[in-house]
Amino acid sequence: MMALWFERAWIESRWAKDVRLHIADGRIVSIETGVLAGPGDERHRVALPGLCNVHSHGFQRGMAGLSERRSRPDDNFWSWREIMYRFLDRLTPEDVAAITAQAYAEMLETGFTRVGEFHYLHHDPAGSAYADPAEMAGAIARASGETGIGLTLLPVFYAHGNFDAAPPSPGQRRFLNDVDGFAALLDASRSKLSGDANIGVAPHSLRAVTPGELAALLTLSPTGPVHIHAAEQVKEVADCVAWSGARPVEWLLDNAGVDERWCLIHSTHLDGSEVRRLAASGAVAGLCPITEGNLGDGIFPAVDYLAAGGRFGVGTDSNILVDAAQELRALEYSQRLAQRARALLASEEAPFVGANLFARAVQGGAQALDVPAGLAVGHAADIVSLDLDHPTFAGTDDATLLDRWIFAARAGAIDSVWRAGTKRVEKGRHVEADAIGATYRGCVARLLA
Repeated sequence: MMALWFERAWIESRWAKDVRLHIADGRIVSIETGVLAGPGDERHRVALPGLCNVHSHGFQRGMAGLSERRSRPDDNFWSWREIMYRFLDRLTPEDVAAITAQAYAEMLETGFTRVGEFHYLHHDPAGSAYADPAEMAGAIARASGETGIGLTLLPVFYAHGNFDAAPPSPGQRRFLNDVDGFAALLDASRSKLSGDANIGVAPHSLRAVTPGELAALLTLSPTGPVHIHAAEQVKEVADCVAWSGARPVEWLLDNAGVDERWCLIHSTHLDGSEVRRLAASGAVAGLCPITEGNLGDGIFPAVDYLAAGGRFGVGTDSNILVDAAQELRALEYSQRLAQRARALLASEEAPFVGANLFARAVQGGAQALDVPAGLAVGHAADIVSLDLDHPTFAGTDDATLLDRWIFAARAGAIDSVWRAGTKRVEKGRHVEADAIGATYRGCVARLLA
C-alpha cells in the first residue's frame, strides 16, 4: 500500500482539503480529508481525477500536420480522408504500435488516463485478414501496456462505402468485415486485453453498416459501450435523409435503442428535436473540438444540449494535437464564436466554466467508456496532479483553479499523473518519453521517406 497526500483534491465535483489517498493493487482503498500528511506520504498540491478520452484513432498521430496544404478549391473533410487513406496504406502492426504509443504518452502528459480506441485498421495493406484477426488490436494493446494508459478497445465494424449498402472504395479495404468475420475479430480482440482494459463495439457509422448489420452487432455485444460516428458532416446528413427520410441521429434514436451505453461521436449537425431527444436518451455525445475544428466539421450545439441535460465526453479523434485542457477550451470557444457571447457552458448553479466543463467531462467520459467516474474508494487510482508553482496559478483560489488550468495554462501545469496507482508522468513528462519518442520518430521518418 502507498499513500499520496494533497493540499486539495477534486472529489465528488468539489474541492476537499488536506486529502490522503491510500492506494493498493491500483485502486483507492481509503480517502481521508482534513488530515496531516504521514511521514511516508508522497506530497503534492492538487489532485484531479484523470479524464477519459472517448474517441481516438491512435495511428493518425503519425500524420499530424501533413494535411494542412490546400489541395483543391473545395478542400474539406472528404479530401482530408483521401490523404488519411494514403497514409494508412503503408502501416504495419509495428508502425501502429509505435505511433499509438506516442499518442498515448501525450494523452497521459495532458491529463487523460484512459482512452477509447475507435479501432478500424484491421487488415494487411492488401485488405486481407492477418492470420491472427486481432493482430492490429494487439498493436493497440501493446501501446497501452507500454505507456500505462487505461484502454477501452472499440473494434469497428465497417462494411460499406455509403448509405444503402453502397460498395466500399479501395481506400477502405483494410477496414472491411462481414458480421461473421467481425464476430471472430471481436473474440480474438478480447484475448489481447489485460488488467482493467475493457471492450465495446463500434459500428463505424450509418454510412458503413446496414440496419440488419447494426442489429447483429448489438446482439454480438449485448453489454458494454456502443460507439458510432453520427452527423459529423452536412453531406452525411443529406445522404442519410435521401436514404431513409430521417437525419442520422434521428434515425438512431428511432431505430437503434440508443441509451446510456451509447456514445454518439461528433453529433455535430443536430436539429432542435434531435438535441432534446439525444439529451433525454441518456447517451453521451462524444465531442472532439480540436479535430472538428481542424476538419471544418462545424460546431456542436452545446449550449442547447447542456441546457436540456445532455451528457458529453471529449476525445482527441485524429490526434492532430493531444491536450485534454485544450479540448475543453475549444468546446467553450466554439460556442463563443458561434453566439458572440462569453461564459456560455456554465449556469447559475455552476457559474465557473472550467469547473463545469471538467465535472461534466469526467462523468460523461467515464460513462462512455464504462468505468467508474472520479476519485472514490474502489475506483482505479487515476490521478492528475497540478503544479501550483506554475505561473498560471499565481494567486489562485478554489473557484478559479480549473478555469486557470483550462483557459490560461501552457505546458508544465501538470506535475504528475498516476494510472492505476503507478506514476506514469513525472515533472510533466511521461517516464518513458525518451524511448517512446525515439521509436516514434524513427517510424514516421521511415514512413515518410
